[in-house]
Amino acid sequence: MTIAFDADVLVYAAAPAHPLGARVAPLFAPPPDDGPVGVGSLLLLSEVLAKPFRLGSDSDEALTLISYLGRLDLLPVDAPTARLSLALAVKYGLRAAGATHLATAVAFGADRFLTNNRKDFPRSITELDVVYPDDLPDLTSPS
Repeated sequence: MTIAFDADVLVYAAAPAHPLGARVAPLFAPPPDDGPVGVGSLLLLSEVLAKPFRLGSDSDEALTLISYLGRLDLLPVDAPTARLSLALAVKYGLRAAGATHLATAVAFGADRFLTNNRKDFPRSITELDVVYPDDLPDLTSPS
């Protein structure tokens, strides 16, 4: 099962005290084959790193985000993905970045799109399963 990541969930995962991040961060633990844990658009680089880099590229948040991004298969926005992005933007009323993230997930054949943006990405999206962080298990609470 392949998970595609939206930018917001990566930011949550890099914040140690964020309750949603505590659900997302465990996804970045190395799998048995040490391969990628999911996919995302190369657009994630500028979306998630710009603010932390303005504060210092060696901050804990920046280093954590770089580590998480390194665990993803980051895919370029080629012409077919851009055309799909346009179609999804029209179909769902998405802005460019959101449409690009969703199109990347769909084009790759991801099974799930992990986001906390419920406004733009409702479960009624039909191309794949939209999953929110609170759908993931909370590994920090006692069982």
